[in-house]
Amino acid sequence: MDNTVLAKGIALAGCAIGAGLALIAGVGPGIGEGSAAAAACEAVGRQPESRGEVTSTLILGCALAETTGLYGLIIGILLIFVAPGSFVNILKNAVEWAVSKGIPLQ
Repeated sequence: MDNTVLAKGIALAGCAIGAGLALIAGVGPGIGEGSAAAAACEAVGRQPESRGEVTSTLILGCALAETTGLYGLIIGILLIFVAPGSFVNILKNAVEWAVSKGIPLQ
């Protein structure tokens, strides 16, 4: 068995799983921003004179909540496009070391 193929397969599988998990981070901001907008609408409905304060707080809160989703997206993109190349070299060296020590890979 070619060690490079094994290392590349492990690296790509790990990066794909990690990217999928990182992109789950986009669910939280969507739920949070929706509930924040609903609460802001209720607050303005109860006290229309506080519309400016509620709106500015809502925009700041939504911006902060959206950053977590963007961080997850960036991590997912990095895991898909950047990380496999470096992980393949690391795993290739690990597999070669294991083979040189006589450790079975199956």
